[in-house]
Amino acid sequence: MATPKEVKLFGAAVSGFCTMVHHALRLKGVAYDYVEVDLKNKTEEFLKTNPVHKKVPVLVVDGYPIPESLNILLYVDETWKEQPLMPQDPYLRYKIRFWADFIYQKMMPVSYAIIQSEGEAQKKAIEEFLGHFKTLEDGINKDIHLQGPFVHGEKPGILDVILGTCGAGLKHFEQILPGVKLLDKELVPQLCSTMDAYAELDIVKDTAEMLSQYLHVGQQDN
Repeated sequence: MATPKEVKLFGAAVSGFCTMVHHALRLKGVAYDYVEVDLKNKTEEFLKTNPVHKKVPVLVVDGYPIPESLNILLYVDETWKEQPLMPQDPYLRYKIRFWADFIYQKMMPVSYAIIQSEGEAQKKAIEEFLGHFKTLEDGINKDIHLQGPFVHGEKPGILDVILGTCGAGLKHFEQILPGVKLLDKELVPQLCSTMDAYAELDIVKDTAEMLSQYLHVGQQDN
């Protein structure tokens, strides 16, 4: 497969899903153009890239659009072989995809329920989320067994990209929801350590600095 010549990411600075794609591309050393999408006024150019869901992120590679963040992460790893984000072992790859899907299908919906609810409903959502968090840590310890600061070992991989980005979102939730504790270092010490290590990566800091200009513009517009 020839190396792609034109790579463009349509995203939104407020979206953690888009941030994941930024991180994956930067970990791979892929040069790309970025287009910030106004979620309240989506352009025809963007809508043509994802006419079904009409959501960000969408990665366009040599004119071919790839929507949905998890699909994009896997595509990026398969297309650019340098700095692999997935292991070579087929069974280990399957297990990583399994736990990635667990985060998307089980944990993310409950995290949204936490921020959208209050009282007993919020308390119940927090308990459910922490239960999933513990299941995730136990499952990763059982299924993956890699040594190092990251889930994938010495270097970050796809699960680290997902978890690291989610960790930043959970910290934000804790800041805006008084008394809510989601990053429980006693309950999930290894995952908290992994997310802390991920937050210190240069690509994470550089991405945050780049996206901050769009966040500031949005705040001024509001």
